[in-house]
Amino acid sequence: MPLASVSRPNWNSLAGRAVEPNGYYLADWELAVDAFASGRTGASALTAWSAAADGTNPAPALHGLVPVISFWQAYRLPLPVLVSADPYGTLGTPLLDRATSLESAVALLDKARDAGARALLLRDVALDGKALAAFTAALARDDLRPRLVSAHARACLDATRDANTLLRDALGARKLKELRRQRRRLADHGAVKFDVARTPDEVSRALEVFLALEASGWKGKRGTALLQRAGDSRFVRAAAPMLAKTGACEIVSLHAGATPVAAAIVLRHQNRAFYFKIGINETFAKFSPGVQLTLDLTRHLCADPFIATADSTADAGHTMIEPIWRGRLRIGNVLLPLYRRDPTVAVVHVALAARLRSRDMARRFLKINQQRPPARTSRNKETSP
Repeated sequence: MPLASVSRPNWNSLAGRAVEPNGYYLADWELAVDAFASGRTGASALTAWSAAADGTNPAPALHGLVPVISFWQAYRLPLPVLVSADPYGTLGTPLLDRATSLESAVALLDKARDAGARALLLRDVALDGKALAAFTAALARDDLRPRLVSAHARACLDATRDANTLLRDALGARKLKELRRQRRRLADHGAVKFDVARTPDEVSRALEVFLALEASGWKGKRGTALLQRAGDSRFVRAAAPMLAKTGACEIVSLHAGATPVAAAIVLRHQNRAFYFKIGINETFAKFSPGVQLTLDLTRHLCADPFIATADSTADAGHTMIEPIWRGRLRIGNVLLPLYRRDPTVAVVHVALAARLRSRDMARRFLKINQQRPPARTSRNKETSP
């Protein structure tokens, strides 16, 4: 069924009961991505429902959901595989009702079979999470096992800890002293203030600040800022204030006087926060505005009794976030075979592994070239970590 045809109330209800949080598969976010985001539209939905209503039973309830696209849409390979849709954030953990997670996983796998798929690929799924555990148990019923195609570990925050202790343990007294010195120098440009936009109107206004900051920096130079594609800016302008209505989106920002120096979008689902994207004013790069904002965000999340963890949703080895958020979340691409002794799965696994290796090599090459220092001139400036 088309993703857009899934009832928002049913979807929202399932999100509240989900066995594992995923802010990027909240209805207001993923439906906006599916409607507008460049290259990420046209998703379908695998859904699992309770028994149909009759004269005595209540209305059916949604108890499982995976937004999906074809293998052709994802990788331009004509293979009979469904792939979890890209929600613009790097997490594709399906939504399963915590009370029926195993049954939900079984039903979703059956729906994939009914659609003609030989396998279901879950991209960027939490490898140690309860959702994948449910799918693993569902496969075991048919003597099947998931195949791990690729994996990495990325930074996450234990927000149950005292922030000052956590930052001191992570960065050490010497680094924190240097960051405090940079903050004092930043204050020479105006009083430094950390703000959190929460209401839909506040989020809409703060979003424009974020979009401008992101487009003004290296992402703008590379052509990947949200503001540079009409569909991408349209999706985030639709999603962020809608999520703010239920407290599922905040925009944090750092100002020096009236001048914004950094801003970031943060999603929230259940007891987890998701650090989506950050934009910085590179005029202030020598004061490490991205790091300064992340320190304030860390204190903000650790002080929130409703947040237990925060997922950086960053690449593995991210040079800014990993020294600060020392926890690690294992993420991977997992292929779920739907039939025993099916040669299609081995073909898919080999083709996908080759494609991902090629992509990762291209990303590393691009990253190395981005990190090479420019030719020395008298006007070169230090860049933010």
